[in-house]
Amino acid sequence: MHKGMHLLIDCRNVAREVCLDDKRMLNAMARAAERAGATVVSQIRYKFGQDSPPGFTAVVMLDESHCSAHTYADLGLVALDVFTCGKTNPRDVLRYLLEEIDLGDVTVTETPRFTLGSPLEELPERKVEPALA
Repeated sequence: MHKGMHLLIDCRNVAREVCLDDKRMLNAMARAAERAGATVVSQIRYKFGQDSPPGFTAVVMLDESHCSAHTYADLGLVALDVFTCGKTNPRDVLRYLLEEIDLGDVTVTETPRFTLGSPLEELPERKVEPALA
């Protein structure tokens, strides 16, 4: 058992206009999340292009976690992230998003989060480097 599911979604061969339309993606992610039963808490988007390659980042904060998109317009790439816990299924969020936006060739990696029964003692130690003075 786990406490939430995280989808890492790689989209290739996405139309340039999709990779540049931050407002459309943000609104579509929010609608998809709501249709899937999630509660939208906040939304933000940022368009790149002045000192970096054209594209955008859009984030929809959910009571159940988040949806995000990061695009590379020159390459036709979109990196999506959908993480939900509780009763909201992230696969439903993705399904509803795909009904609104053609995301080209889609590859999905599912990762359960906070697997129950995995004691923290089994996690490897983290090495912390001292801060430079």
